[in-house]
Amino acid sequence: MSTHTGHDHGDIDWEAMAVHLEREAELRVPFVEEALAWLRGLLLEGGCGPDTAERALDVGSGPGVFTALLARSFPQAAVVAVDGEPGLLQRVRDRAAREGVSSNVTTHEARLPEELGTLGSADLIWTSNVVHHIGDQQAALDALAASVRPGGLLAVVERGLSPRYLPRDIGLGRPGLLARLEAANEERYTAMREALPGHTAVVEDWPAMLARAGLVPAGTRTFLTDLPAPLGPEGRAHLRDRLARARETLDEWLSPEDLPVLDALLSDDSPTGILHRPDVFYLTATTVHAGRR
Repeated sequence: MSTHTGHDHGDIDWEAMAVHLEREAELRVPFVEEALAWLRGLLLEGGCGPDTAERALDVGSGPGVFTALLARSFPQAAVVAVDGEPGLLQRVRDRAAREGVSSNVTTHEARLPEELGTLGSADLIWTSNVVHHIGDQQAALDALAASVRPGGLLAVVERGLSPRYLPRDIGLGRPGLLARLEAANEERYTAMREALPGHTAVVEDWPAMLARAGLVPAGTRTFLTDLPAPLGPEGRAHLRDRLARARETLDEWLSPEDLPVLDALLSDDSPTGILHRPDVFYLTATTVHAGRR
């Protein structure tokens, strides 16, 4: 999920984005359920049985959608949501209460990467779209790997394939808008990474990075989230948020001719708007890399 570490990452106000983070995570619940089932099998193969795992960490938990899934998948384990924003950790506690998993969910406020050493050890560490917000990604993996107990796993969710949610030709502007948005977002992503404190360039070969952190690569799997058109209202609300953020942050990388198209898609009243179009779907692929102690 799009989550965070409590660092100052430019213009990102993570607590203000809480609803957006929840909507995005809720769209991806089926992928996480599949991924956790895979990780349960990997734990068994490593001699750390999924039913004997005592402690799991959700590092960069955001509002806790995935924390609750971890708690249901590992009901015997103490599941700890780690985040740098107290408001988001309160959302974790509220969600755990709503979903009936408060008995094995706790929260831990920590700024990353400075306080990675405060997390304690765990049989499973899950971190989703967090490491790329840390300047030295390898150092972050090294610190996380040091907290993995023998037989346990570090699961790193990074990249995959960007969401597709509109046809190539939407009847507005030049066809291929989503491809151009993705290219612009890659430029912005690179600029974000380069501006991080302690930024260190690294080849983002995640299995190799896990190996350098002292873990044995346990596998990489990619999971589809495939929600066909017409997408439901919650999914559309998430996509509207996504397009609004693109409109605000990608101006310098987008062609001027694409900006009025974005405005038309953001219209809440027009049938061309993302909230009303019958051709809106949601298709993405999310990759999980696992390393074993």
